[in-house]
Amino acid sequence: MRDKLAAAEGDYPRPPGVDPEALLTVVRIPREWARWRIDRVVVATFPRMSRTRAQGVIRIGAFAPDGRKLRSGARVRFDDVVLLYRPPFEEADVPLECPVLYEDERLLAIDKPPGLPVHPTARWHHHTVVKVLEKARPHEKLALCHRIDRETSGVLLLAKDRDAERFIKRALEARGIVEKRYLALTVGLPPWEEARITHAMMLDERHRLRVKMRLADPAEAGALDAATRFRVVRRHPSGRYGWVTCDLETGRQHQIRVHLAAEGAPLVGDKLYGPDDELFARGADGTLTAEDLVRLEHPRHALHAERLILPHPSDPKTRITITAPPPADLLAFWGS
Repeated sequence: MRDKLAAAEGDYPRPPGVDPEALLTVVRIPREWARWRIDRVVVATFPRMSRTRAQGVIRIGAFAPDGRKLRSGARVRFDDVVLLYRPPFEEADVPLECPVLYEDERLLAIDKPPGLPVHPTARWHHHTVVKVLEKARPHEKLALCHRIDRETSGVLLLAKDRDAERFIKRALEARGIVEKRYLALTVGLPPWEEARITHAMMLDERHRLRVKMRLADPAEAGALDAATRFRVVRRHPSGRYGWVTCDLETGRQHQIRVHLAAEGAPLVGDKLYGPDDELFARGADGTLTAEDLVRLEHPRHALHAERLILPHPSDPKTRITITAPPPADLLAFWGS
């Protein structure tokens, strides 16, 4: 998409009435988009945006460079420029406390709360792990050794020097050196007590949400091998939910979520692999309805990075174990 973006905002006067804080995306229409309607252009430009928010962008923020308002059904031509103004996001209130799980002269491990993003993004600027730690430790140079999803809670490891960062990242990339265990709360129960799942995966390029993964034939171009060891450790008295430990042998995007969903036991609260993947876009926009929340059963996907076992950069023969206790929101859900 970056090659479809044209010049900077300063090259186009902002039309009267457009919110001064609105975010501008300039789209130059490629040949393959010729004759598309504006509503299709908006969906293709912002694939993670909900349809409701996309219609809002068209209604108040789709313009030609001369300031002419563009309607949903207007057709575009090759090399046209379309200006799309989006209402600015307000950063939601999220937990900002990051309890320390482990610390020495070279490493820091925190218990990341659910809802707190790791990196700043287009939507999240101030409420991120990076910003929270910069404020709490202004004189330290901390480097993230890995990342976990915004909704996932648990162990997150940072390095205090470049050599430690490189050592940990190499260890994470090599199989069998670092042990990573997650705790998942599932809707329904898998058809086994214990299993090693080895479904290959790949990005689902046909899906409008360009972050969704799918199962793949290992022979498909772009297929990634993926292996997870699962064990059901507790069954809810209702028979509807289960606690499942998930030990990663590989670290593919959304690996646990895809594997569990394929086994008929998706995560509680999973907007992408649960009851309806349109919930993901509405969740990203902050437009989930009360009905949506009832279908999800929980505001976030129920996944927790419980344990990390790894060699220490100062002495690779010494292995350290870092554990994060089960989060309060999932314990409360289980007990409710």
